[in-house]
Amino acid sequence: AVGIPVKERVKVSQNWRHGRCRRETVLKWKCNLMPWMELDGEYLYLSQAENIQAYRLSPDCGGLQRRPQAIFSGHQEDICRFVLVNSHMVSGGGDGNIVLHKIHGSYSVKFSAHEQEVNCVDFQGGLIVSGSRDRTAKVWSLSAGRVGQCLHTVQTEDRVWSIAMSPLLSSFVTGTACCGHTSPLRIWDLESGQLVTCLGTDFHHGAGVLDVFYETPSLLLSCGYDTYIRYWDIRTSTRKCIQEWEEPHDSALYCIRSDKNHMIASGSSYYGVVRLWDKRQTRCLQSFHLSSPTSSPVYCLRFSTTHLYAALASALHVLDFTA
Repeated sequence: AVGIPVKERVKVSQNWRHGRCRRETVLKWKCNLMPWMELDGEYLYLSQAENIQAYRLSPDCGGLQRRPQAIFSGHQEDICRFVLVNSHMVSGGGDGNIVLHKIHGSYSVKFSAHEQEVNCVDFQGGLIVSGSRDRTAKVWSLSAGRVGQCLHTVQTEDRVWSIAMSPLLSSFVTGTACCGHTSPLRIWDLESGQLVTCLGTDFHHGAGVLDVFYETPSLLLSCGYDTYIRYWDIRTSTRKCIQEWEEPHDSALYCIRSDKNHMIASGSSYYGVVRLWDKRQTRCLQSFHLSSPTSSPVYCLRFSTTHLYAALASALHVLDFTA
């Protein structure tokens, strides 16, 4: 919100609260995909099948230029997830590979990481963590001379749907399918690969965790098949979350993000429903139905102070709250 006048900021925050926005479908593609995206200043990066495309955001309207400025390739099959950190991009794909790209330059490295698809990746401080359908999570080195060397293999006994490194770079969390192992949320030590703790108790069979998001080293959000958003404070309790919000229409939650303050946005598995939540309230603030009559999950969402971007099976939607 730097550079936005106070009066404008107040208007925009009121618009978020009341759900006042302009909606636009900015990109469409022909066959259904499971896209993922990252926002980085003036670019939006979007995975479409085996490529990641960089679209320049239009500064005036928050839409984006329809032609990609750059295309990052290297996978033989669809990209499942990717992350963008300090002008490096790390992606995991259905081909079991991890690909590292330097955004401004032609440098890229590809290595075989898992026996089955790499469902999720994260990357910070010279390390990559990855999770796979093959029931393992792995820690990889990116330091010079050791790029793509596996430092640890963690047996999760379950397919890994989501993964995130703690901001302190001491541990990482895995969100698993909750089929083979009773705890879908587990925290592992980055240095040793050993289990540190399990979060929560009494999860139902199949209550898999599809997305996790660290706000701080001790505050963590999770969501998944059991329709709840959970807010964990690792300092106070690993057994119980400090807050939880239930998706009102009993839909699985595919993705989650927060502004690290009061606001949370979640994406549901049906009809492209995006919901906005205020941590100080139990009920959802606003909801937006982005796909009807056909139903699509919201596979990924990202937001800035003024815009929310949601990636569905066949289109990218933008909600503009400056309107």
